[in-house]
Amino acid sequence: MPRRVVRLRDEVLSADGETLRAGIVAIQAELEVTPEFPPEVEQAAQAAAKNPRLPGLDRTELPFVTIDPATAQDLDQALHLERKNNGFTVYYAIADVGAFVSPGDPLDQEAHKRGETLYGADSKVPLYPKALSEDAASLLADQVRPALLWTIELDGAGGTVAARVERALVRSRAKLSYVEVQEQLDAGTADPVFALLKEVGELRLAQEAQRGGVSLPLPEQEVRIDGEHWSLAFRQQHPVEQWNAQISLLTGMTAAAMMVEARTGLLRTLAPADPRDVERLRRTAKALRIDWPQDQSYPEFVRSLDPATPSHAAMLVACTRLLRGSGYVGFSGELPQRTGHSAIAADYAHVTAPLRRLVDRYALEISVALSAGDDVPGWVVDRLGELPKTMQGSTRRANQYERAVLDLVEAAVLQEYVGERFDGVVVEVDDRDARKGDVTIREPAVEAPISHQGELPLGTDVQARLAAADPRTRTIRFELG
Repeated sequence: MPRRVVRLRDEVLSADGETLRAGIVAIQAELEVTPEFPPEVEQAAQAAAKNPRLPGLDRTELPFVTIDPATAQDLDQALHLERKNNGFTVYYAIADVGAFVSPGDPLDQEAHKRGETLYGADSKVPLYPKALSEDAASLLADQVRPALLWTIELDGAGGTVAARVERALVRSRAKLSYVEVQEQLDAGTADPVFALLKEVGELRLAQEAQRGGVSLPLPEQEVRIDGEHWSLAFRQQHPVEQWNAQISLLTGMTAAAMMVEARTGLLRTLAPADPRDVERLRRTAKALRIDWPQDQSYPEFVRSLDPATPSHAAMLVACTRLLRGSGYVGFSGELPQRTGHSAIAADYAHVTAPLRRLVDRYALEISVALSAGDDVPGWVVDRLGELPKTMQGSTRRANQYERAVLDLVEAAVLQEYVGERFDGVVVEVDDRDARKGDVTIREPAVEAPISHQGELPLGTDVQARLAAADPRTRTIRFELG
């Protein structure tokens, strides 16, 4: 996919990288986070990298590949698919952090303080030192690595028939990007395994629809860096990303099913939508003049929306309200009141990103023990009560960090253009004051507050005048007209 260049009057809108990096350091200080690790943690990482606990099972004959953003080095997952009889076998290898980290050691203690990796432009505050997260534990190409290997048998419709997870040695054959794989698929030159990924991915999407699951196809706002110039753009997902995500969802659902059956686990949960919130969305659709038949479910309605249409983009932003409030629940011996994730329409566990999320290491240890018929380790069970709170805090911090970095870059890119008018779409209007809301500016890709003397026209193309842009306070404000 060609790189999108953000322009105004034939000039690229960008900000100076040195200034922005200084701003990011300030954000890290505010949130009390740092990419640096204490010396004892770095030393523990170096020692663990040299002496991992390796499994006896060798599955390096399987031709795994990784598919990630082009610049990623913390590679959690590698996949391989085969057609089997009338169905499929999915092999999904997950980095085995447990081969390097021991309960209570300096790496473990620091990971509990951090909770998850924080991402923002070219700045990353990792969960584990790079000696592990981007080297010894990462599923890098042509390197033998310890992994948690999921083997999931599917029928011809993509439904799960059987599954197991075990520790094994694996080797990725190639580090590929989403862009590379999509281009190969579009050109008809892709390896047959990616044709299978497409086939299985589309079957799993159909399964999701049958369950009543839903995902919002919102474009991602991203910072693009070219030397010392930073700019902003919106990026639509490639189809291969959706198919790859379905493999991750399949694995998380498989792990959750094991946990619920055993009554011991660590699940990601989301309460069902309040009927009043759904009715509110129906009123929003009516205001946007989008047809939502009364007999059409919310997931079906979302799948009918086109994010490239201004009114539909505003509708999708409104739909994010139903996804708020997700959390974690740990349990042993008795099922919690709620186990399900309403957006996925199934029980679900985070088990596919242990290099970037603390909770996945614990959920994987539970899964591999249950799969083998063993008792879940006591050090895991002992943490089930506190981990949801730890992850709640780290998720909140990660959201704050990402938003602060984006606010900084937006303000820096736009600071010289105060008074200029930009094409945009009003995507949200304040329930308590219809004169206030949010606007999405297409070029540069900015989401910011907007105000008007009268009622804001939700879902409408507008000319938004930039009233303020201050990198020091990381604030932007637009006015209508």
